[in-house]
Amino acid sequence: MSDILTYTGITMDPLHPRKEDLKIEDIAHALSMIARANGHFPIRHLVAQHCMECCREAELRGYGTRIQIFCLLHDGAEAYLGDFVSPVKHLMQEYGAAEDQLLDMIYEKFAGDLPSEEEAAIVKELDKTLLYYEFLELMGQPVGDLPRQALLSQPYFGERDWREVEKEYLTLYGDLRNSLGAL
Repeated sequence: MSDILTYTGITMDPLHPRKEDLKIEDIAHALSMIARANGHFPIRHLVAQHCMECCREAELRGYGTRIQIFCLLHDGAEAYLGDFVSPVKHLMQEYGAAEDQLLDMIYEKFAGDLPSEEEAAIVKELDKTLLYYEFLELMGQPVGDLPRQALLSQPYFGERDWREVEKEYLTLYGDLRNSLGAL
């Protein structure tokens, strides 16, 4: 059996996804339950928190709504596929292909479009910047290269209640979607 049962009760095959099976509520819920750094931080810092922090950083850097919504959604495939630590993930070509396919579908459905190469590079840079500062703050040492630009935002790298994070994620998504217009 290759199907999973999502939070909203959808039975779906994450390796052969259909757009109609993707729900923002499932993404928000799952990412609000998944710990960053594969659970190795001394506290439970959530993937949904990280996505919202990337989104806020994009806003403070003057990036538009498209970049902000791509930042919010950039780990959305983890809601359906789970995640692996980066050194392992890079060795798993089939997982990478499944993740890329699912993420593209998530972007198309919930952002209305795929990011351009330039937009994708900006999201990746913001993601790496937050990763750097998350490890610096929570583990006392950075991971990755020193970012080209310091954070403009002041992320909360503490532990938060997953229910509040889930609700905030959904609210932020709704606000961004409304700013983009009808999908």
